[in-house]
Amino acid sequence: MFTDREKAAFEAGIKLGALYHQFVGTPIARETAATVEAAIEQAVGLQPYVTNISVRLNRDMMVSNRFGYSELAGKMFDVEITTEVGAAVCRARLRLEDDYPMMEIIEIHETT
Repeated sequence: MFTDREKAAFEAGIKLGALYHQFVGTPIARETAATVEAAIEQAVGLQPYVTNISVRLNRDMMVSNRFGYSELAGKMFDVEITTEVGAAVCRARLRLEDDYPMMEIIEIHETT
């Protein structure tokens, strides 16, 4: 049997991994970045156990190709997600660390 803390950490990790692999390669431009951020937040926020998500994309890395857009890369993500299972709350993030899009748990605690 797994604890609520373990389930909350799993849910945060699986959602970050899915987010990363689902959206990498999406056509994007600086002018559309805010819309894409909101769409990712809304889509991932629908999933079970997600209580909060914040997505920011590094616009400085968005270099347009000859057709006027860039492709979303993992290094562009700065995401923080909160999941809650039972009384356990997990905060995790995805962000660039040493030139690598690193996923990590920030905090896990019980609400009671």
